[in-house]
Amino acid sequence: MLEIILNIYLVIENGFVTAFKVKSYEMEDGDDNKILFLKSRVIEDYPSAYHFDAPKNKHDEFMKYSKFAKLEKQGMHFELFEEIFSSFKVAENPLICVTPVVDGKILTN
Repeated sequence: MLEIILNIYLVIENGFVTAFKVKSYEMEDGDDNKILFLKSRVIEDYPSAYHFDAPKNKHDEFMKYSKFAKLEKQGMHFELFEEIFSSFKVAENPLICVTPVVDGKILTN
């Protein structure tokens, strides 16, 4: 069965999460192969990825990356991606690859 999978880029500027960028694919394969595929496309996908605004607080300020990292450790960072998930009509527990882009540099592992 085809599944929508996402490469999500966390755009970080001067320590703040300022945007998300996303590239989607529809694939049929095992999860391990899907993750390997997304990771193999990280550099190529970034320039053509769809832009989403990052959330801001009540003072119109972007979230510090350190706060995002805390949410991620608690598994709560997915809530920040709800607009992305609904825009791409993904399944309830989508397969994603999140890549930080720090001050213009794509960080790959």
